[in-house]
Amino acid sequence: MSLEALNERVQTELSYLAFGGADWVRPLERIEGHVYDVVIVGGGQSGLGVAFGLLRERVSNILIIDENPAGFEGPWDTYARMVTLRTPKHLSSIDLGIPSLTFRAWWEAQKGAKGWEELGKIPRGEWMDYLRWYREILGLPVLNRVKLKLIEPVEKGLHRLHVEGLSAPSGVLLARKVVLATGIQGGGEWHVPKMIAGNLPGQLYAHTSEAIDFGAQRGRRIAVLGGGASAFDNANYALTAGVAEAHVFVRRTELPSVNPIRQMEVSGMIERFHTLADADKYAVIAHFFKCNQPPTTDTFERAAAWPGFRLHLGAPWLEVEARGEQAVVTTPKGRFTFDFLVISTGLVSEPGLRPELRLVEGHIARWSDRYTAPAGTANALLDAHPYLSPGFELLSRNEEGEPLLHGLFVFNYSALASCGLSASAISGTRNAVPKLVTAVADQLFLDDRAAILDQYYAYNEAEFVCRPAAKPAKHS
Repeated sequence: MSLEALNERVQTELSYLAFGGADWVRPLERIEGHVYDVVIVGGGQSGLGVAFGLLRERVSNILIIDENPAGFEGPWDTYARMVTLRTPKHLSSIDLGIPSLTFRAWWEAQKGAKGWEELGKIPRGEWMDYLRWYREILGLPVLNRVKLKLIEPVEKGLHRLHVEGLSAPSGVLLARKVVLATGIQGGGEWHVPKMIAGNLPGQLYAHTSEAIDFGAQRGRRIAVLGGGASAFDNANYALTAGVAEAHVFVRRTELPSVNPIRQMEVSGMIERFHTLADADKYAVIAHFFKCNQPPTTDTFERAAAWPGFRLHLGAPWLEVEARGEQAVVTTPKGRFTFDFLVISTGLVSEPGLRPELRLVEGHIARWSDRYTAPAGTANALLDAHPYLSPGFELLSRNEEGEPLLHGLFVFNYSALASCGLSASAISGTRNAVPKLVTAVADQLFLDDRAAILDQYYAYNEAEFVCRPAAKPAKHS
């Protein structure tokens, strides 16, 4: 099958499902301008999947906005540096049950069934190409190179979005519902330890989430702080680019070897996480944080195969200081001098860190507001996560905040504590997107409940018309 034939198959399958039917949502009129039923912030895999899900529910008055150029949404062609995805290739995601929209269908259309069988893991660049195709074949409405700066509640169920880069002079979009599909960093910020950010000039270090010119480090010594998969991805990427030595420093005395995601994928934990009590949810995610996500065997071996690779276990950084144009790192195992530092220390999820939420973050419930964990399980990082509904809606700490937060949904990494693996992993999107879409559509329906019911009770269009019976024929 060719890609052209697959494109035709997609349209045929969608037509069988009556995709693209008339909207049922009542338009909301405002003098200020057009009101979108849903604005999705983020055009990566999550945002695209949510948009498709809403269209299937006949909610088409939607818009996706993304700060990146078209085709470069999300991390895959920006700061992600792994060679292949870590997710098993057979797991479906944003196809939402449509066989022709799966990555496998897209891959086989170009490389055949044998090509699929020979594929080990999905190459990172191919995954991004698949997302570009997905967006195009579905005709999803994405506005690129614009950035959400502030969410301003106008009234219950209506938000004014201040957006940088809009061609309109006002720089404002109106939306009834807002979905923050803002990726792994969208619920807080990337974390750089104070001993680094406070002691070094910016040219001596960068977080793995940043654009890093590894070519400029050719022939030099760099250090990577962190023991997760991203640390080894970056070490390999740097060595491939010509770095002479890449030293990976890990606080633990042994690398983690167990990836809890693999167990979650086969146990029902992803699909049924929402049924757990708060105590169970908290304990599960606390355990997830404790285990961390180890590098895959191929990722580690790829990095370790370079002559310039060095691994330091049981070597937390105790002190970091600048010495001329180099950085000096002190560990329990000695002092080391490097030309550049790469920081792979993850992120912090906390609504108060998001500038777009500054008008409402004081009302947002955190896990610390709703649940007190036992001493052996308590985790300050987890406590700071927003406490969401099973449908990913922000909930309020108080009655005053309820109308301000109404219609705001979080579909990024910070949903992990409340909703499990969802926007935080490709393997979670297949189940999470329908939950979010249902919650958004349900809320749109209930917001208009009175008008919808009035229309229902007033409906008086005859479907059956009783015609007079024909006169019997006369017999001669």
